Amino acid sequence: MDSRNNSKRANGVAGRDGGQVDPSGRSALARASRPSNPDKLRILWYSNAPWTTTGYGQQTAQVIQRLAKEENEVAVHAMYGLAGSASMWNGFKIYPQGVETYSNDVIAAHLADWSNGSKLPPLLMTLFDTWVLKSPSLLQVKNIASWVPIDHQPAPPEVAAWCDRPNVYPIAMSKFGSKMLDIFNIKNIYVPHAIEPTFKPTYSIKTADGGSMTGRQYMGFEDDHFVVSICNFNKGVSPSRKAFAENLLAFGLFAADHPDARLYLYTEPDGAMGGVNLRELCISCGIGEDKYKFVDQYSYRHGIQQGVMAAMYTASDVLLSATMGEGFGIPVIEAQACGTRVIVSNFSAQPELVGDGWIVDGQPWWDQAQNSWFFTPRVTGILDALKQAYDAPRSRSDKAIAHAQGYGADVVFEQYWKPAMKELSAWCRS
Repeated sequence: MDSRNNSKRANGVAGRDGGQVDPSGRSALARASRPSNPDKLRILWYSNAPWTTTGYGQQTAQVIQRLAKEENEVAVHAMYGLAGSASMWNGFKIYPQGVETYSNDVIAAHLADWSNGSKLPPLLMTLFDTWVLKSPSLLQVKNIASWVPIDHQPAPPEVAAWCDRPNVYPIAMSKFGSKMLDIFNIKNIYVPHAIEPTFKPTYSIKTADGGSMTGRQYMGFEDDHFVVSICNFNKGVSPSRKAFAENLLAFGLFAADHPDARLYLYTEPDGAMGGVNLRELCISCGIGEDKYKFVDQYSYRHGIQQGVMAAMYTASDVLLSATMGEGFGIPVIEAQACGTRVIVSNFSAQPELVGDGWIVDGQPWWDQAQNSWFFTPRVTGILDALKQAYDAPRSRSDKAIAHAQGYGADVVFEQYWKPAMKELSAWCRS
């Protein structure tokens, strides 16, 4: 019997600090100042390494430290970001990736090693696309909690089948994702992604020589430019999930009538990671080289500090992120936390993230690879949104900031993670 069906659903709406953490995953602060937590678990967290600058890496760093403060014993299986041997990060044991692309060859072995000898119930917690989890050994793992991205409608068959396994308890990272699981009568917990307090209106950053510069100066634009920023990972061409073609074509049409318009692309430009050649795309969209800039690629590959990211968001007039589908879409919340309005697609998690901005319509796009529907934003809709953004006040949006505060890391942990962990603990002990 699936014990999830007998437990109360922990649903709701909704987000590094401190403490050194010992190898058991328990923070010194938690051990010293908190009463024993009867709900604590022995967790192996499968995702990107916590030092990576990916969205999953940032969420990993954010959540595992807060879980450890609640006396859970946490280690990370870094299926991306670490190879060869185990390591340590801020007191957490980090297991390396396997030989297989998504580490299916070592997931169960890492969990067995981490849980060996512990009196706490073990839990494998995944933060990645669940369709990559193919190891037959996972059928023998008693308890798996999957913080699952769902960016199609309906949920792709493989995703729904994984989430419906009796040994899997899905955690939806968006209200949209929760709704897609509800359609299949799959019990789930809703916990959104969250952001650290670093993301706030930031008008200058310190330089290595002890001086400072504004976000515009870092980006290479003048104060009187109208700056449109795109912050999306450039991976995949069939489809290009981030809809670079539609977004850049709309910007090209917009810039033709707005000489002061500039485009800042926080991404990889040449398709080196299996994505689109964006330089060639800019040419085809009529965007001259004087109209756009890419983030410094050396810094991008090695990780840009969140404070610098906040300055770039603050210096932008609008974030353009009308994509084909998002499991969550963390840049949309990061930008709004800095007071910047956003443009998104009317699909998947995107509309629920908008506090101040524009939502673009489009049409369904069949994704044969996952047997479900994506969404193509209309170029004319993006163009209209850019025009409205141009006419909007150039000041920071208090409405956007207020909305983003609901996704603060501490807020989300208190309101969503704590009830979720109580639910998961009861499930693991049943």
